[in-house]
Amino acid sequence: MKKITDFVSISEFNPRTILFEDTSFDGVLHFEKPLEIRGKFKGKIHSKSVLLINQSACIEGDVKANIVIVAGTVKGNVEGLIKVDILSTGKLYGDIKTAKLKIADGVIFEGSCHMMK
Repeated sequence: MKKITDFVSISEFNPRTILFEDTSFDGVLHFEKPLEIRGKFKGKIHSKSVLLINQSACIEGDVKANIVIVAGTVKGNVEGLIKVDILSTGKLYGDIKTAKLKIADGVIFEGSCHMMK
C-alpha cells in the first residue's frame, strides 16, 4: 500500500484533529484545520482544508474539502476543490468533482467524475 506521503506532501497533511475508530458522528461537520477520520460518520462534511478518510473509516454522506484523501469507504459524493486522492484501500460509491484526481491500483470506484478547471 502506498503511504499517504506518496500522494500529498507532509505540509498538506498534518491533522490537528482525529476522530478515532471508536467514534461515530451524525450531522454536519465543518472544520478549518486538517482532519483525519478513522471512525464512522454519517451526514455532510464541508471544509476548506485537508480531509483524510483513513482505511478504517466509513463515511455515509457528501464530502466537500480542498483536498480529500480516501483510504477508507465513502458512500456519497466527493468534491475536492484542489484535488482528490484515492489510495489503494479506498472504496468510493458516488460521484467525484475535482480539479485533480489520483486513483491508485486496487481502488473500488462506482460513480462518475467531473473534472473542474
